[in-house]
Amino acid sequence: MKKILYISLSVFLIFITKQSIAIDKGKWSFVKDEDWCYIVSSPKESDLPETKKRGDNYILVYKIIGSEENIIQIEAGYKYDLKKSIKVKIDNTDYNFYTTEDSPETAWTNDDSKVIYAMKKGLELTLTGHSTRGTTTNDVYTLKGFTKAVNLLNEDC
Repeated sequence: MKKILYISLSVFLIFITKQSIAIDKGKWSFVKDEDWCYIVSSPKESDLPETKKRGDNYILVYKIIGSEENIIQIEAGYKYDLKKSIKVKIDNTDYNFYTTEDSPETAWTNDDSKVIYAMKKGLELTLTGHSTRGTTTNDVYTLKGFTKAVNLLNEDC
């Protein structure tokens, strides 16, 4: 599966993302590097109680320069429960995401182009995930500015 080939790249992208830019809540940022480009945003709100701790969480759409394919990567800030589904809801439509034992903090989809199309048309994205500790989170992302950001990703990369 091609997604597995990208896992090593994703680990590097996670490191780069944390080092290169401050991810703004509710805004889509564009970053271009020598070999790839990406857009990234953190949730504008989350229902995680204040008493619970988690790492950085965000949605990343990246592209290797010269490739036509955009890949969606979602970082939870915790390890997903491999036995539970990861749901992304864009407006009123649900999309399934998955994680792997090799990268349990990361969610992927096999329908990147379909989800990106919905993100361009949508207003809001809600991510529902379940941690290995039994906590369920609902993170809400704005899709305002996503179309402009993904168009920049596709034009400049």
